[in-house]
Amino acid sequence: MTVIKHTDSISAKDNLVLVVTAKTDISKQGFSAAELAYVKKQIAAEEHIINVNQYERRVTIYVEEKKKEAYQTLEACRKAGNRICGVMNTAKVEAVTIVDLVGNAENILALAEGMALGNYQFLYYRQNDIKKLANSLKTINLNSKKVKADDVKHLQIIIDATCKARDLVNQPVNHLNAEQLAKEFEKMGKEAGFKVEVFNKAKITSLKMGGLLAVNRGSIDPPTFTVMEWKPKNAKNKKPYVLVGKGVVYDTGGLSLKPTANSMDEMKCDMAGGAVVGCTIYAIAKANLPVHVIGLVPATDNRPGMNAYVPGDIITMYNGMTVEMLNADAEGRMILADALSYAKKYEPALAIDLATLTGAAAAAIGKYGIVTMGTADKRMHDALKKSGEHVFERLVEFPFWDEYADLLKTDIADMKNIGGPVAGAITAGKFLEKYTSYPWLHFDIAGPAFINAPYDYKPKGGTGVGVRLLVDFLSNIKG
Repeated sequence: MTVIKHTDSISAKDNLVLVVTAKTDISKQGFSAAELAYVKKQIAAEEHIINVNQYERRVTIYVEEKKKEAYQTLEACRKAGNRICGVMNTAKVEAVTIVDLVGNAENILALAEGMALGNYQFLYYRQNDIKKLANSLKTINLNSKKVKADDVKHLQIIIDATCKARDLVNQPVNHLNAEQLAKEFEKMGKEAGFKVEVFNKAKITSLKMGGLLAVNRGSIDPPTFTVMEWKPKNAKNKKPYVLVGKGVVYDTGGLSLKPTANSMDEMKCDMAGGAVVGCTIYAIAKANLPVHVIGLVPATDNRPGMNAYVPGDIITMYNGMTVEMLNADAEGRMILADALSYAKKYEPALAIDLATLTGAAAAAIGKYGIVTMGTADKRMHDALKKSGEHVFERLVEFPFWDEYADLLKTDIADMKNIGGPVAGAITAGKFLEKYTSYPWLHFDIAGPAFINAPYDYKPKGGTGVGVRLLVDFLSNIKG
């Protein structure tokens, strides 16, 4: 875990990252005449990251990049932080001090954020050469008159929560089934101080959550339904915000086995939405944000064994609606539908579900953003888009026309669970819409939640996408 601290002192042996503009006077920063000449030459050549090896320490100069939009400038800082993190790890540096010579707190925090997120590793199951594999960087010190102690504390919480989500997504199902996922949420609740209640299979059966039970029929492991709640006395909102996360801890596609070669290899990630929900509530509780939030995570694996449900089965959902199941690989919407119906009891100001739901969403926009749609008003959607830009987890709104719901019609039930070969991400959203009666948004994170190679400060594997976005949004709500 990377530790971020505020410091007022700098020693002659500290490894430094000097944050400057092209016009900043750096003549008093301990450079020799030759080093100073080299740095100035690099700045004139419009280099933004300049490394100086002073043998006893490393000094990196970061020349701030000014982009067209403020959020793009912040992202440039994060990317630079990730690159600098790589330099420090290559040099086996254990601690580095970021020195603010510009006076821009937000950029300094973004630089540290990129370094810390880029420093993440998942080494739980590596036994050989662990010392060689592990990154050396442990501590990032911030030396800035503009950055406050509370800013550093808040950033540390966000980093920790995002990395927790990454850890959960990276865990294989033989170490993280539905029951174990629920236990992880319970641990987080005890640490951060939020309430956690876990429904076992008997409770789920008594509630008649038909969608969750149907998907679970192919597994020997029981399902869980986790309810998390953070309700501080000074909450700004009268009605809660409800977060719903898909918790499919492994997805074979059920009896509709995934047809694409190697497509099951990454399916431990199919609970990424659930991880985001739990880790977001962990973060807002640790930060003591004055907002009432409830998290719901239905969890199971989806396998073709036991008494697995089959195409053509009619499933009665928690709200009493019937579904003709025609594709067992469209299981996420089945368990989310029950959770969204359950959310009605809370009369939410807004509900957001997060799920690695469709390959169609990933195919449409790749790893570069989150597909979204829903019934919430423009004000709410715009606020989330603004947070998405601020943390660079951008939202792409898809059309949500009523005509798409026609693709879910069937002669023998209230609806079917797939819509056909076109608009797969949208018809999945239209399916979920039938189970909501309150302001609601659907986030399909199938593209960015799990990636096959490092991308900037996002590691190979689980990225934790969604945590930073939701924490930013919930930090800025008015009521």
